[in-house]
Amino acid sequence: MDTIARVKWLDNLCLVGQTASGHAVVMDGPPDIGGQNLGPRPMEMVLLGLGGCTAVDVITMLNKSNQAVTDCHIEVSAERADSIPKVYTKIHVHYIVSGRDLNEAKVARAVNLSSEKYCSVSKMLEQSAQVTHDFEIVTVD
Repeated sequence: MDTIARVKWLDNLCLVGQTASGHAVVMDGPPDIGGQNLGPRPMEMVLLGLGGCTAVDVITMLNKSNQAVTDCHIEVSAERADSIPKVYTKIHVHYIVSGRDLNEAKVARAVNLSSEKYCSVSKMLEQSAQVTHDFEIVTVD
């Protein structure tokens, strides 16, 4: 194993996670199960990881193809199984890419390549969930 993540229990359901790169994040559960709502839920972190992974791919590819990207938002929606373990069964990734004179074919190519080839998180989640995606372009002056 070459990646180490550490998670330390603080109190109640509050946890602090530390990554191999030295960054930390607080996670917590909802009050109805004993948490204090001090941070995202662990399963929410999975969706954030997906959004972050694919955003890096798309932004990098668009910058390399000389696209004038001024903003990029990723909205990840998901459905979970009704029974335990409540894994994600459907995940949809919606990209909102803003910029000047963006080429729709280049945006589509970046989104598709990330989803189908480069995003490790997406490829991993495809093993248990149906992962779909779409995008929109917002033109700015």
